[in-house]
Amino acid sequence: MTTDALSTYWHRVRAEIPALPADVPEAWAFGATPEHADGLLDLVLTGIKTGTASSVWDYEASGERMPEVGDLSVILDGAGAPRAVIRTTSVAIVPFDQVTAEHANAEGEGDRTLTAWRDIHERFWRQHSESSRGWATDMAVLCERFALLHPLP
Repeated sequence: MTTDALSTYWHRVRAEIPALPADVPEAWAFGATPEHADGLLDLVLTGIKTGTASSVWDYEASGERMPEVGDLSVILDGAGAPRAVIRTTSVAIVPFDQVTAEHANAEGEGDRTLTAWRDIHERFWRQHSESSRGWATDMAVLCERFALLHPLP
């Protein structure tokens, strides 16, 4: 993704939603592969996915700022093109084994059960964690909820 493509996208979104700030928000993709990014983006665009989870250990390893309520994000597809804008509506940090069934359902993956969420996320963090700590049942998980601002499903 080029800075120009992101800037052009943000300008177009702001033309539709003038109340958004002039500064382009952080842009990122879900998942660790282009296919994963596209699949999760599709869930967001259809209104199924309204939550995501991140490893606090990964934030610590990367030095990235953790999301806060009110943050805007541009969501990229697997090719790095801007496709959506979300606003963070809630953030909670809980141990992996205390993530709720309600949050698992909001993530929209698999059959949307807590069992599926645990399987999917354990596998993800074992394979793709930015932290050398990887995964543990008591690891801190940032559970984020968001609203899709653009495009609406």
